Amino acid sequence: MAAQSQQQSGTSDNQEEDASELQFPKEFENAETLLISEVQMLLDHRKKQNESAEEEQEQSEVFTKTLNYCERFSKFKNRETIASVRSLLMQKKLHKFELAALANLCPETAEEVKSLIPSLEARFEDDELQQILDDIKTKRSFQY
Repeated sequence: MAAQSQQQSGTSDNQEEDASELQFPKEFENAETLLISEVQMLLDHRKKQNESAEEEQEQSEVFTKTLNYCERFSKFKNRETIASVRSLLMQKKLHKFELAALANLCPETAEEVKSLIPSLEARFEDDELQQILDDIKTKRSFQY
């Protein structure tokens, strides 16, 4: 009976997950988000460690597929660019989900941002979103 009244009043602990409203399961509250480029760097490091070990172990199929995915979709090529983009986005008071989505997707227009990350639509004007995108694009273009 108590659970039923909780559901009706909307105070249920099992709140519906909705990324467009920045509502995530409780397990994600203290979790950090990583950019695909950061995951690639971590996996590359692990692969090099394994290759230099005395007894090289064969990488799992999941490891290999994940590394291939990251190599394909990584937007940033070096630590400095990743740190610069993360710093830029952190200054904008973005939710960690929004930060990762912006950096991983690298949309080109404010309209594209709002369709991919609906939570940003009400919080930022188009010109401000476009400036953020242009700043990311500039950082990407100066990678070496």
